[in-house]
Amino acid sequence: MADLAVNLAGIRLRNPVLAASGTFGYGREYAAVVPLDRIGGIITKGTSLEPWPGNPPPRTAETAAGMLNAIGLENPGLKHLVEVDLPWLAGQGATVVVNVVGRTVDEYAAVAEVLDGQPRVAGLELNVSCPNVDKGGMAFGVNPESTYALVRAVRRRTRHPLLVKLSPNVTDIVRIAEQARDAGADGLSAVNTLVGMAIDIERRRPVLGNVTGGLSGPAIKPMALAAVWRLARVGLPILGGGGISVWRDAVEFLLAGATAVAIGTATFVRPRAMLEIAEGLEEYLLCQGIERISDLVGAANPGARAG
Repeated sequence: MADLAVNLAGIRLRNPVLAASGTFGYGREYAAVVPLDRIGGIITKGTSLEPWPGNPPPRTAETAAGMLNAIGLENPGLKHLVEVDLPWLAGQGATVVVNVVGRTVDEYAAVAEVLDGQPRVAGLELNVSCPNVDKGGMAFGVNPESTYALVRAVRRRTRHPLLVKLSPNVTDIVRIAEQARDAGADGLSAVNTLVGMAIDIERRRPVLGNVTGGLSGPAIKPMALAAVWRLARVGLPILGGGGISVWRDAVEFLLAGATAVAIGTATFVRPRAMLEIAEGLEEYLLCQGIERISDLVGAANPGARAG
């Protein structure tokens, strides 16, 4: 049997395939068809200090090679996560990474501090890159200095492994990643969605209630893969994501320098996509005569410095 276990910035995973934040909820809707103890882990919906209502509908739109979403980080808040969702996820045997959001640095840090006392949490994913909210989110992740300040503040309030989710909607993603590293990040999550929109030509108005939304799905895979390739030189473990639909996509991300991969839009089309990808990775290792999945990390990228 091939060894699929990986260590992602201090987060131990049974395999390198995780549910991406915002696409899997808290796993309840999928649990009947996707046993949560068989995937690498689940990254929760973005969790804020207080409940967030999200954006006005319509919130989603199909595109030629993916989808647009403008959910706006709707979530029931930190208290609900701690009292309801984390106990349920623990009962399912899930490895849980909490995606953290906020409107201010203090809000991010407060969420991280509360979660620091939660043994059911394996790590945090700091969302500095959501393009669908007016405050917080991408406002922090498009500027190296604000990224550093936010990551530094959160790092002081938590001992959990800390991943920083980066935006592709920037000029120099490597520079921002370096600031996150210097501020104390343990790893990177790349990438979040691209800004996009659709227009209803009959009604002559934007399809989404928020006008613009985040583009995800196969359309963004080449860009996401290139980002992971470039980020591999920063020297931090990477959770790669963006348009991964089948196991071959996942292999590409690993070879580019990702330690693990996050699957999102594909689960809307094929709810068992994560299981299929994990099984495909194991078959690939066996066919290639490779004992450990970790041996693939960065194998195609001379600039990769971390696995």
